[in-house]
Amino acid sequence: MTVPRALAAPILRRKGLERGAPFPRGAVHRRVAMVYPSPYRAGMSSLGFQWIATVLAERGFQVERVFLPEDVEAWRKARACPVSEETLTPLSEFPLLCVSLAYELELVGLIELLRLAGIPPLRRDRAALRKGHAGHPRVLLGGPLTFSNPLPAAPFVDGMILGEADDVVGDAVDAFFEDGDLGALARLPGGYLPDVHGESLPPVARADDALLPARSRIWSPEAELHDMFLIEGERGCHRGCTFCVMRRDPKPDPVTGSKTSGGMRLVTPERLLELVPADAPRVGLVGAAISDHPQLVGLLEALLDAKKGIGISSLRGDRVALKPEIPRLLRLGGYNTLTVASDAASQRLRRTLSKGTTEAQLLACAEAARLNDYRLLKVYMMLGVPDEQDEDIEELVAFTRRLAAIHPVALGIAPFVPKRNTPLDGATFAGIAVVERRLDRVRAGLKGVRAEVRPTSARWAWVEHQLAQAGWEGGEACLRATEAGGAFSAWKREFGPEGHPAPWRVEATG
Repeated sequence: MTVPRALAAPILRRKGLERGAPFPRGAVHRRVAMVYPSPYRAGMSSLGFQWIATVLAERGFQVERVFLPEDVEAWRKARACPVSEETLTPLSEFPLLCVSLAYELELVGLIELLRLAGIPPLRRDRAALRKGHAGHPRVLLGGPLTFSNPLPAAPFVDGMILGEADDVVGDAVDAFFEDGDLGALARLPGGYLPDVHGESLPPVARADDALLPARSRIWSPEAELHDMFLIEGERGCHRGCTFCVMRRDPKPDPVTGSKTSGGMRLVTPERLLELVPADAPRVGLVGAAISDHPQLVGLLEALLDAKKGIGISSLRGDRVALKPEIPRLLRLGGYNTLTVASDAASQRLRRTLSKGTTEAQLLACAEAARLNDYRLLKVYMMLGVPDEQDEDIEELVAFTRRLAAIHPVALGIAPFVPKRNTPLDGATFAGIAVVERRLDRVRAGLKGVRAEVRPTSARWAWVEHQLAQAGWEGGEACLRATEAGGAFSAWKREFGPEGHPAPWRVEATG
């Protein structure tokens, strides 16, 4: 199958713009497609995706990247199969697809990729067609979603690696090429086989600290994090925010034995600096709690001395307030927006979420943005957290006006979605109408001040919530909604009235 020239041209163009170290050429008979079910700009900004591709390539496999096309409809009309970045090989011709899934709604992208490639999305349909011949590729899934609830993805995959796949994925893929299937996963840490385990998830895998840090090998001007070499400054988190999958969790779950995070695992500045390529124009420091790294200031200074631009994956408001050198150095490294999180509308709610950030610290962040001439202070937060009241929204409006009096502010607001493997697992979704009404109140209260409101969709947060709490049946509902066109109305038909269990959930729980 040949991809039409008009569809291949953007792939060839962006490939020519990439810099860094191309993946080493492996054995042709051991070809693996590294699949990201979102477009290139997102996939090439995913450190985990690039790192696992590197791990497999250095193990001797022929690794090629495949992304969801930017314009799915154009590929569908051309009846073209998605192809790899490296050789334009059709996705359907790879024996094994290694998929990285970041969050629930990317399931749609996985389904679309498989459909475009002529691969039946459901595992059972592929198995029925496979009898008597090699048939369709096997699908192995990993990624951030596996720390929470990957069960809705189970109908589409042959196996998963739950948790940190660094020192498991090579053995799993080796065994696949030796045995022709993924059965060896049952013996590996974090290995999950839907046909063996059903809906009972094994404990997540934890990588050997000696394998840290994960790092990318390619940077691109067309990635969301453009021209940025990504490297892991630490892994895990020592904090206990009750809504977060990566929170400190020193005690394993009594049923599954799963331990999401045992705290921070630090990488020394010396190790990080020796791994940064000399020709990388920008360096992105990645980690759930990277701003808590005790040697962060010295590391930022060293990167600036090496004439590198700087990026950082997350900033804690208390650290910005405590260490004013951090916002100063980031500004020198090219930052225009100082981004922190308050996570809840009021100080009371932050305490209930075990979020230690205070109003005084956030005010100090606004002062730091002003003093260092940032264009904007961006504050991430959630609406609809448990026990949120109108009084909390009033406090949010009043406090944001105080911030905006110091420096221009943008509120990045996401509806709260409770996740599995967190203390708030099973909490009620606030409701689309409730979230939208509170957003309207925030907008009205901030008229005339230097404060923008940048919300994500309450409707799609509700869909995310349904999937986040679902089992296998939720995945099949996702398939039906996608095949029906993917509009919100299609999801409503599958999940039923908001505030009530969807019909498939009633069946699943009996």
